[in-house]
Amino acid sequence: MQLLLQQIVEGLASGAIYAALALALVLIYRATRIVNFAQGEMATLSVYMAWQLNQWGVPFVLCLIIVTAVSFMMGALTFRFMIRPVLGASDHTMVVICIGFFVGFEAVSLWFWGADPRAFPRIFPDDTWAIRGVRLTANNLGILVSLCIMTLGLSALFRFTRIGLAMRASAAEREKSALVGIPVETMLMLGWGLAASVGFIAAVLVAPSLFLSPPMMVSVVIYALAAATLGGWDSPAGAIVGGLVVGVAESLCATFIGFIGNELKVGVPFAVMAIVLLVRPQGLFGTAAVIRV
Repeated sequence: MQLLLQQIVEGLASGAIYAALALALVLIYRATRIVNFAQGEMATLSVYMAWQLNQWGVPFVLCLIIVTAVSFMMGALTFRFMIRPVLGASDHTMVVICIGFFVGFEAVSLWFWGADPRAFPRIFPDDTWAIRGVRLTANNLGILVSLCIMTLGLSALFRFTRIGLAMRASAAEREKSALVGIPVETMLMLGWGLAASVGFIAAVLVAPSLFLSPPMMVSVVIYALAAATLGGWDSPAGAIVGGLVVGVAESLCATFIGFIGNELKVGVPFAVMAIVLLVRPQGLFGTAAVIRV
């Protein structure tokens, strides 16, 4: 029982990171119906910026604040100058464009900082507590608390502010929102910026464990895609639940299913995606498409 509880705790901590990146993916998808495969690479580039500022002597907390704002601008400008001109393109074209972003952002990180892994500072201390044999770390608890704070903050933004309501309206009914005076393109640009900031937070949380390198977020994006598929691509709450479920499933399968282990645990999110797409294509919390004939 202690081993089971321990793996659930570890899985929730990992799942919180997957959930944060899945939330960024869902925010962009809801606004523009685009799956941004480069979300992790954009976040990695932002983490490199924070690392470089810290190397130059800027206090670590100030680095995170500055780069969160820079990430927002990077996401907003990516939409404004690269996505907006082709917003009406076909799905296949958008997939190719996002794959190009994936390669491009990773190439920028590789060009400036090279391929060698670098140590990234932990936000949370290394304190550890044991409760009835289950080990709890300050890092794991900090990750879960960070996810809760981010979720509550985004919920408050979308529910109680005029900008948040305008962003929701623009994502739901782009044409009708423009008719009532909402600057739709500006709201979509803000959505991309917000998603980039959320992705940066997810990358900051995982960087100390994975070490900072250009392909650092590739595996995390795989889990985030599974989380968004499980929860539903039009449901931010589903992204959170999906991320936590994927994290726990990965941890339990790697521990209790012998032939999987640490080597094959990356196959868990693919299995989750396959099962969900077969049973409930819209995800657990997603809305099924209705086609009238």
